[in-house]
Amino acid sequence: MKVVVAGAGVAGCIVARALSKVSGVEVICLEQVVADDHSESGTGLNIGANGLKALKRHSPELAAAVLDSSYLWHTWRTSLTDGTVLFDLPIESVADNPGLRIRWSELYRVLRQQAGAAVRFGCEVTKVGYTDPAHTFVEYSQAGTTHRIEGIDLLVSADGRYSLTRQTLCGAPAMKQIGVAILRVLVPDTSGGLVDDYEQWFNGNSRLLGFRVPEDQYYLSGAFPIKLGEQIPEEDKTAEALRRHFTPAGKSASAQCRWLIDTLYNNGPIIHWSRLQESPALFRDPGGRVMFIGDSANGMVPTLGQGATQAIEGACMVADLLAAKLNAGEGPAQVPAWVEEAEQRRRERIKFVMEFSLDATDTMLPGIDVVAGSKKKVEPAFLGKLTRLYRDISVYP
Repeated sequence: MKVVVAGAGVAGCIVARALSKVSGVEVICLEQVVADDHSESGTGLNIGANGLKALKRHSPELAAAVLDSSYLWHTWRTSLTDGTVLFDLPIESVADNPGLRIRWSELYRVLRQQAGAAVRFGCEVTKVGYTDPAHTFVEYSQAGTTHRIEGIDLLVSADGRYSLTRQTLCGAPAMKQIGVAILRVLVPDTSGGLVDDYEQWFNGNSRLLGFRVPEDQYYLSGAFPIKLGEQIPEEDKTAEALRRHFTPAGKSASAQCRWLIDTLYNNGPIIHWSRLQESPALFRDPGGRVMFIGDSANGMVPTLGQGATQAIEGACMVADLLAAKLNAGEGPAQVPAWVEEAEQRRRERIKFVMEFSLDATDTMLPGIDVVAGSKKKVEPAFLGKLTRLYRDISVYP
């Protein structure tokens, strides 16, 4: 049985690690960066309680390795930038365990280390396709030389939101723009204890979000409305504009927000910018020989921190499913049935998570009352969905 995993990100590493432990399976995970190069991952990440729950169920050993490089996420606090608290929610009041706060680069390092020899680094996938109805091929470039892998029984596409595999075999997904600009930066924590666990601060519909991560670093994200479908105006990226977006008019910013706003003002050149968007979910190719996981399958808005979390949850389920089928003696002829079963187990879950994440974006959209919208997030209807999000994970069997 030959399995190729395109991408050694969050989902790809979990699946590659699991399959490398199954007898009779050749698993090759192709990653374009070289070993120990995680420079493209220089921000922070919050993993929801459901992600940690899925990791613990799938592999206590893997969960422990991730926990060793993380801080626990215990609370979700939301305030106005003048310091007025709107709510302070203990995560474990709606979950079976806390979430995690970690650096992206550390999560990649841990997962790639755990996947071991299954990962080939410095391998950029350049072409994918079918050799016959039951097999696919992959071409990749490594150190200036082109290589080709043929006779692949299962191709797992874990190559991200802009997946070459998905674009080639199923067409490029139509990205849905939400009308919100997103900025991200990872900086040394010089706050003197002003900030720690996950918090949000609103100035009108402009939002700051941040949390401390290991190695004395602080992850800071900002968001503000822009015209739907348009690029982020360059004038909105200036230091003065950032200060204006998040400073309350006619009031003093809280001590926390003064530090946050000054941090943005002083770190403009290293801020990463993007637009809030999502893409339609897709779990497999028409022939059932290719499985899409992580952002390749479901590129969702990051409002509830479910992008990487769902990559973890989905990959854990897929890894358990594939390992169980293979250990039971099933082989290449059953691959389309495995791919279909994985889709059935994920389809409704992802539909719920994507819709809920988008609904939770309301307070970042113009015309929405931020105070009323935030307070709705501690009312029974929202808390019921949050409980479902954090507790009802995808599992196999």
